[in-house]
Amino acid sequence: MKQKTLGSGFDFEGKGLHTGCYSHMRLKPAPADTGIVFVRTDLGIEIPALAENVSSTARSTALSAGKATVGTVEHVLSALTGLGVDNAYIEIDNKEVPILDGSARPYIEAITPDSLVEQDAERRFLELPHEVFVENRKTGAYIRVTPAESPSIDLTIDFNSHVLGIQKVHWDLSVDYAKEIGRCRTFCFLHEILLLHSLGLVKGGDVGNAIVVCEKPISDWKIRRLARMFGQPDIKITSDGYLSNVDLRFPDECGRHKLLDIIGDLRLAGGFVNAHVEAYKPGHALNTSVSAEIRKTLE
Repeated sequence: MKQKTLGSGFDFEGKGLHTGCYSHMRLKPAPADTGIVFVRTDLGIEIPALAENVSSTARSTALSAGKATVGTVEHVLSALTGLGVDNAYIEIDNKEVPILDGSARPYIEAITPDSLVEQDAERRFLELPHEVFVENRKTGAYIRVTPAESPSIDLTIDFNSHVLGIQKVHWDLSVDYAKEIGRCRTFCFLHEILLLHSLGLVKGGDVGNAIVVCEKPISDWKIRRLARMFGQPDIKITSDGYLSNVDLRFPDECGRHKLLDIIGDLRLAGGFVNAHVEAYKPGHALNTSVSAEIRKTLE
């Protein structure tokens, strides 16, 4: 299989989910064997999308090099991986990737298969010599990566939530990433939003870019406060336990979004991982840890 890059540039702009900072971002072609590289155009610093450059996993994945940081990189990395892009530059003029609609769909709609270009170099899949395993003993979360003939992921989320329940999702090469995974948006719990806001996070959140799960009862005054935050006076809690800001694209959209996230975070291993991934209650810290372990193993 030949390596692929973008046939032209693609522009995106918008607020970052956590910082609220407005940024302009351009995805550009890159030579063979470049991989994915972020470029802070305002600072003139390149940040390769590799696990050793992870600087934060607080509610998203951030990469840093020197004084330059780029946050919430997982969605664009997931899109490029799901679409089969080996090499690309991602130019950005601020410290966080635009959240857009909270999924990878805007990238998918812009970057069609016909817009990709084959390069004169073979794709080098990451082939593991043995199993890689990381866990969080406190939460029971773990990720097991096992050598396999083709890539696949089985993922389970369990937030002890009566709204979400236990969601099990699967991806392999027969699953259409663009239709089944890339469209799924980020999510959070309603009782977390005010806390996250007080911690300086979700400054760029609004009613169009996140699913809000209403797990616990909440007072009317807090609903009114959220309505003011979102500029949405008609917000309410639906009968199935979600804030009435968006309609679900899939009944298990939250589980599918976690699959989207892990595909993006695993790209930090340095390429396409040819293995079976079993993930139980994964998050960005665990995802990026297993990418780092994969890199150590391959070294």
